[in-house]
This record gives sequence, C-alpha cells and structure tokens, in this order.
Amino acid sequence: MEKIIENIRNHFSGLYDEEPVIIASPGRINLIGEHTDYNEGFVMPAAIDRRIYFTLAQREDNRCEVHALDLDDAFVFNSSDGLSPSEKVWQNYILGVVQRIKELTGKSVGFNCVFSGDIPIGAGLSSSAALEGGFVFALNQMFDLNLKKLDMAKIGQWAEHNFVGVKCGLMDQYANIYGQADKAIQLDCRSYDYTLFDTNFDQYSILLFDTQVKHELGSSEYNVRRAECHEGVEFFQTIKPEIKSLRDVSPEMVEQHKNDLSEKVYQRCVFVTSENRRVELAGKALASKDYHTFGQLLYASHEGLSKRYEVSCEELDFLVELSHQEDLVLGSRMMGGGFGGCTINLIETERCEAIAEKFKKQYKDRFGIDLLAHKVNISDGVKQIASLSVKNA
Repeated sequence: MEKIIENIRNHFSGLYDEEPVIIASPGRINLIGEHTDYNEGFVMPAAIDRRIYFTLAQREDNRCEVHALDLDDAFVFNSSDGLSPSEKVWQNYILGVVQRIKELTGKSVGFNCVFSGDIPIGAGLSSSAALEGGFVFALNQMFDLNLKKLDMAKIGQWAEHNFVGVKCGLMDQYANIYGQADKAIQLDCRSYDYTLFDTNFDQYSILLFDTQVKHELGSSEYNVRRAECHEGVEFFQTIKPEIKSLRDVSPEMVEQHKNDLSEKVYQRCVFVTSENRRVELAGKALASKDYHTFGQLLYASHEGLSKRYEVSCEELDFLVELSHQEDLVLGSRMMGGGFGGCTINLIETERCEAIAEKFKKQYKDRFGIDLLAHKVNISDGVKQIASLSVKNA
C-alpha cells in the first residue's frame, strides 16, 4: 500500500504544485448472493484490502486531468462540456460520475488526479465500483457536494448504466461506500436496508483463486441473463400482478409453474429464488458461527451458477471441484459476473499456502495458465486516508 501511495504522490508532485487529498477505494468480494442484486433480492458483499488509491486536487477552472498509472494512460476533458462515452472503457467510469454529479448538483468540477491500485482487473473484484466510488467520494469531499452515502452509490451505478453500458445492480457500489472492517453486509437490494454480520471465521481465511480468464462484463451475457429474469417476472405477474421482481417469487412457486416457462427461463428463476434463500441462511450461519454450514451454502451457490444460471466456465468449475476434494476447504464458489474471474474459498488458515501451491500446479497442468491466489481481509469502505507516514522521495 505505502509503495503505491508514494508512487502516486511522487507522480502527482511531478505534474502539479497543489497538495492533493489521498483517497483509498476498495474492491469487494461477495460472499454469497450472485446475480440477485438486479432482481431486487439479497446479497452479502464486503469491502476488501485491495484498493485503488487516488491523489486529487481541486482546480479553479473546469478542466479535468486524469492519469491512470497502471494503464500508462491519461486523458483530459472539460466538465462544462456535454460529456459522452469514450472509446476507452476506463474513462467512462469517470466521465459518467462527473456528468451525473453535474446533473444532480448543477456544478461543473475541475480537478487533477493520479491513481493506481492493486485490485486485479477482470477478476470479479469490482475494480469498476472502486474507480467510481473513489471519484464520487473525492469530489464530494473537495467540492462540498453534501451527497449522502446512498446517493454516492447510485451515482456510480448510473455511470455504469449510462456510460459503460452494463446494467448492474447496486451491490458493488454499496459495498464500496458502506463497507466496514470485519463485517459482511447482508443487503436488501429493494429497500437498501442492511444487516452487518461479523466475519471472524476463527481459524479460517478467505482465499481467492484467480483463473486469469479475463472478461469484460459489457461484452458477456450479463445483460442477457437480466432479460431472461425479466421474462420470468412478466410471466409471474400474469398470475400475481403485485409481483415486481423475482424477489417476490419463491422456489416453490417456480416449480409449480415449471411447464409454463421456457427451459432457460425456468432454470434462471430456480437459481435466483434459491440463491435469495441461501443468503438468508448464510446470515443465520454467520450469526451462530456455523462456518461448515456457511461453506456448504457456497458450494450450493456454485452448483446453481454453473448448472442453472450458466455463467461459470470450465476453469471455475475445475477449481471448485478441486476444493470439494479438500477437507480443509469449507466452501467454494465462483464470484462475480461470471465467465472467468475468481473463486472465493473458505480455507483453514494454516493450510492456505499449501493448498494454493497444490491448486496452482493442478491448474497449470490442466489449462497451461498460471493460477493466482489472493488472500484478502474484509476492510473499510472508501475513505480519505492519512499519508503523513509516507515520505516524498
């Protein structure tokens, strides 16, 4: 962390005279509750100690200069202009945030920014929400916008919908803004009420295995799945008009009307309604420190994601199958939008390193790809950080 902060501060001071604010914006894991957020269901995310770090300083004009060190790229725009999506995806997260702030507050902002981070891109850890959340939080601080937390999360979501073209739910942005150290957020994606659960996990740790199969969500079948769920909702509304989303449908109701749905829509509805129930059971398991039951819920979630929602891939399925063979892995599942990215695993802490080395060899032998392992801790959400301990070179 300190090396990244020192690097962006040095780069910033080489370009600008102002003393910047420094913002740390985390990625997130989702313990359980996948593809339920845009169905107004339940999820259980948490912020993690992999972050994007920003140095930003306010300008007197409306010029915005942004330097992405990890991409070796930069761009300049004027916030008072009519903003539209760029050909470069990473720029759209920023452009969308600035445009939405202008629409909501009437303010055109100007700033200089340098950022860098350690969130693996494309691994399902929501580097996109970290980018959005960091910018929203920083601009709110610098320009006294008086935005509430939920407003900031929704601005990030708006940017993703309107400038990136991904019709995401609010889970990723919510975890980024609301995250707390050692707490999982059981979030109701309709009311945005939430319950916090301790994630002590005793002698177990969270280990992520990155398949190195990269995906860009906008070009995947994410939006197709969302449309399939909507098709299911439209059918159930003919039976009960008060139904607004799959949140209002039970697994039993789906089974009752199996023959009235296409096979694909039936499978999607089974998964979503069952996953909502698993999130509820996962909260009870965490509250009672029943980590074995929690782990079994992770395995059940993956089975549904792979077989019923069909968003897994051969590499993810292989890793979960390896986990099934290890007694000291309590649970495993794919995490994120799908078609690549990470598995999330609950593993006995003392065995993490040995199991990671074993899986790396087996994965390399099978796919010829280097498997990456990331041990993560549950952390605070986006915040301004002290930087006095970091010396300028």
